[in-house]
Amino acid sequence: MRIEDAIKQKEFKDPYNKAVVNLLFTQSYIVNSQSSLFKKYGLSPEQYNVLRILRGQKGNAITVSSIQERMLNRMSNASRLVEKLKLKGMIIRRECESDRRQVDVLITEKGLDVLAEIEKQTDGHNRALIQLSEQEVNQLNDLLDKLRG
Repeated sequence: MRIEDAIKQKEFKDPYNKAVVNLLFTQSYIVNSQSSLFKKYGLSPEQYNVLRILRGQKGNAITVSSIQERMLNRMSNASRLVEKLKLKGMIIRRECESDRRQVDVLITEKGLDVLAEIEKQTDGHNRALIQLSEQEVNQLNDLLDKLRG
């Protein structure tokens, strides 16, 4: 569906304005679609992002501030997300050995299991969501990387 039809706007000031609106609209479309997938597991997209960051640590602890730096949405409150995941038993928090003001965070087996379950569905979900060929997806990724400089 063309962006003009989706938001009922006949024309844009210029193609750059259209591109920004199109990116923002598409981002919202993707987040809403992912949210429905994660909701089955009691997770938000931001909590899922935290779990993926922790899994990427391969068993090594990471501080909350380091999680914040790696988040896709840096406006998220990493401390609050970590606390919610702790209450769900998906992560553990412990005092940082090198700096007592910091808290180390690790993913639990439960957190890893939930990620594995979600990822069984995400491949098909992502392909259905992004209805492009592999060549087009590679081109899109290259263009998005170029856009961010």
